[in-house]
Amino acid sequence: MKYSVSVVVPVYNSKETLVELHERIQNVLSPLTRDLEIIFVNDGSFDNSWEIITDLKKNSPIVRGINLMRNYGQHNALLCGIRYASNDLIVTIDDDLQHPPEEIPVLLAELGMGFDVVYGVPSTLVHSGWRNFFSKFTKKTFARLLGIKRIQYLSAFRIFRLEIRKAFENFESSDVIIDALLTWGTDNFGMVEIKENERKVGRSNYNFWSLTRFAMVVLTGFSTIPLRFSSIIGFFLTIFGIGILIYVLIRSFHEGSVPGFPFLASIISIFSGAQLFALGVFGEYLSRMFNRSMNRPTYTVENIIE
Repeated sequence: MKYSVSVVVPVYNSKETLVELHERIQNVLSPLTRDLEIIFVNDGSFDNSWEIITDLKKNSPIVRGINLMRNYGQHNALLCGIRYASNDLIVTIDDDLQHPPEEIPVLLAELGMGFDVVYGVPSTLVHSGWRNFFSKFTKKTFARLLGIKRIQYLSAFRIFRLEIRKAFENFESSDVIIDALLTWGTDNFGMVEIKENERKVGRSNYNFWSLTRFAMVVLTGFSTIPLRFSSIIGFFLTIFGIGILIYVLIRSFHEGSVPGFPFLASIISIFSGAQLFALGVFGEYLSRMFNRSMNRPTYTVENIIE
């Protein structure tokens, strides 16, 4: 069976890997496809990645290049490439060769089992210990929060059907999470284990703070769980406060007023902390609404090579 495949690659400072990545994708997919395109989206690289993409296009008719005006982020660049894709199946893959292109047929085979989206989940993570733990924990948690219950955890190596794109074709926001947008179009997700390689050159652009920001975008940009959580906390603290009031009244009738500044200070601290927590949650949601009201572009394309 011949497939029609678009491979979307977000590119950020990857001049050392682009030529090899293109060659390996072409070698793997050319025998399996009737139509193949590789879409490189240059996400504001400050090395000569765009020049390399331009040279690849001169020698390869399957290459399409999109140059963004600045760095918008991996998921924003992916959304841009996904919207320009023209084939029936879309593969997203990182530019650092940690996801082997030779594993794409494994994704294709799993998609043929009837899924709409399939994630390639590494059988063994290759990052540092803290990064592996934090990444695995957060991505597994987000998969549950987004309602993707069939997979172990999220991955940037994925394949999905083109029609899923219709669900978010009008989405406009500077905060983009591709995995959340995919859940708008389907709940038929699958996963397959793949081998993940060590990073050949450079270092990951993700650190603790960027992963934390990713977490906040997922929680407050595509979920109401924090609001519900703050409501639950408020409810139980109200019950707790009523209980304290009853305790104080009963004690005052029998033994006079309740002594002790520490008791009063601890109660005030508990309720003040809960109020500040709730205000922080509301502030995150307000900031998302504010950013969207500004109509900041999801991305801006500077030029395209077809």
